[in-house]
Amino acid sequence: MTEYFNVAAVRREFAVTKRMLYFDSAHQTPLAASVRAALDDFYSEGYENAGPKPIWMRRVEQVRARVANLLGASPDEIAFTKNTSEGLNIAANAIPLERGDNVLMIEGDHPNNAYAWLNLRRKGVEIRFISLKTDWADATTFLRYVDNRTRVISLSHVTFHAGHRHDIASIGELCQSKGIHLVVDAMQSVGVMPVNVDSLGVSILAAGCHKGLLVPQGLGILYVRRRTLEELQPAYLAMASLAEPPDDYVARPDQLALHKTARRFEIGNYNLPDIQGLGAALDLVSRIGVENITNHVLDLGDRLIDHMDRQGIHVIGPRQRDYRSHIYVLDLPGGGWLDYFASKQVRVSPERDGIRISFAMFNTVDEVDQLAEIISRRGKQPKRTTDTVEQID
Repeated sequence: MTEYFNVAAVRREFAVTKRMLYFDSAHQTPLAASVRAALDDFYSEGYENAGPKPIWMRRVEQVRARVANLLGASPDEIAFTKNTSEGLNIAANAIPLERGDNVLMIEGDHPNNAYAWLNLRRKGVEIRFISLKTDWADATTFLRYVDNRTRVISLSHVTFHAGHRHDIASIGELCQSKGIHLVVDAMQSVGVMPVNVDSLGVSILAAGCHKGLLVPQGLGILYVRRRTLEELQPAYLAMASLAEPPDDYVARPDQLALHKTARRFEIGNYNLPDIQGLGAALDLVSRIGVENITNHVLDLGDRLIDHMDRQGIHVIGPRQRDYRSHIYVLDLPGGGWLDYFASKQVRVSPERDGIRISFAMFNTVDEVDQLAEIISRRGKQPKRTTDTVEQID
């Protein structure tokens, strides 16, 4: 297997690799040493200096610029949020939708994307779910459902439940030709797969930072295309949203002009520790290179698929390299698999179709081989009762 970067050096960043086989990064990426150090530095500054807020705010803008660079955007197109769901709800409530307009979505996509738009049915907006007949969505998936009242197409870049990597670029071309907003949930792709908002034709993109961007939960990023900004009205308003917030902190009804950038969607204090941690995470991701991470996890997927084929175990989702990602769901027969994996110090997630395996920059071929051997050994044992599991993302 090609080594695209020094995997051994990367593994030293992640203490979890010494304790278990960690194949659950689609749920939560373990903390990297450099990210932990950045968080420790933040708390030390607050502890020893009572919070050097001007310094912290300068770092916010530095990290905003780096997020923009990662996405192929401009800093004025980036806002910080709490999570993906908040970003999607911002989009759903900011786009000027009227009674009779419709939104197209993929049936079975992440529920928090669906709920953001389903909430608009109370305003008379129609939400149309399209059943996916192929292993990925592209422009043809949506074209027959587009009419003159279609205003939005919204979907995940990479699905949480089986790792489908949709052809967002072709959908973006369709949306631009029809004057439709393309809203993308990039929770599972950003930091793992290349995401260039300009080449993808995205209007709005939302993602949390606790997976491919390696920070603890509680921080999200929102991209809003510059030429889209002026027609979007935030559902919430605060001083941070305004072009000219009052210096004397006295609200004036005649001074409500919105910030000309994506900051119009920011409504209060930032998650300053996570933003500082994100700076360290971006250092790590940029040193390795997103394309190198992509190739690495796809190679691991090749290895996993080969093992499962040999064992006669179906891997759910796309097999073509261009349309899969770091997420693989194994259709394992019988029950008891979660308890079995836990007993072998293997961390995975239950998923609607089986057991989800998700790779990260620190996983190795040897770990995939170990996993295959662990599965093979239990496959030869009597099956236990079915697990009662809870779907996680």
